[in-house]
Amino acid sequence: MKFAPIVLFTYCRPWHTQQTVEALLRNVEAKDSELIIYSDAPKNEKAQKGVEETRNYIHSIKGFKSIQIIERKENWGLAKSLIDGITKVVNEYGRVIVVEDDIVTSPYFLQYMNDGLNLYADDEKVASIHGYHYPTKRKLPDMFFMRGSNCWGWATWSRAWKHFNPDAKALLVEIKRRNLQKQFNHDGSYDYVQMLKDQINGKISSWAIRWYASTFLDDLYTLYPGESLVYQNGMDGVGTTHSGKTIKFNVLLSNKPVQMERIPIVHSKEADTAFKEFYLSLYSWRHRVKLAIKKKLFIF
Repeated sequence: MKFAPIVLFTYCRPWHTQQTVEALLRNVEAKDSELIIYSDAPKNEKAQKGVEETRNYIHSIKGFKSIQIIERKENWGLAKSLIDGITKVVNEYGRVIVVEDDIVTSPYFLQYMNDGLNLYADDEKVASIHGYHYPTKRKLPDMFFMRGSNCWGWATWSRAWKHFNPDAKALLVEIKRRNLQKQFNHDGSYDYVQMLKDQINGKISSWAIRWYASTFLDDLYTLYPGESLVYQNGMDGVGTTHSGKTIKFNVLLSNKPVQMERIPIVHSKEADTAFKEFYLSLYSWRHRVKLAIKKKLFIF
């Protein structure tokens, strides 16, 4: 089997980073996988100690086929660092598995990622393989496709990453020109359009919203597992760059391997409904009323 390199992006959370690495090492494929770590420099004095402790830890890691560490000399920020790192690695290796320092994986995560990367390597319509599955109430198939892409434990190829457009303004203009706001927002259940606007206005710095928009506009699809192979443990407010404290995304990690097989590359209506229900569950009833009004009036 061809094993993709694993790229890990870290900042100032040594404990979280250790949880991520130890989980990866519980995958039998870890010993055959190259690990490439990008360690961002501290943005301010507050982050200094966390960065130092994180760097001390990553230099102690063993158990992978090889380990390469890139320590940024100045603070890049997650979005810039990640875009640069993925681009370099995927151009060299042709494929990549991406995790951040708040991603805890199942022991079957690497098998699923590599199986998916190998099986769909030549399918131009497939943008990525994704490991996280929202805690939906509906039970979904063992695997399914959704239009676009996602960001919590994923993998892609150089052919797909070429679709990434970092220009949020151009992406939003195209979404509006093609009148795709409603679809892009999952039928009005989550305001991704606003995230693009926030990116344009400098309120957030997100590579993920631009990756989603890029793949969505090019009608590309991402493979998801029916049960989550990823647990996001960064919603505890510690050293985070993009989120506060919440347990709404908590899931139980799957304790069984995914039997990879080729399935039709079409947007799953069943999963779409389940995702919409989950998105709406994140909001208060007042906010859901506002979303319903916007959907009715088609104001996005």
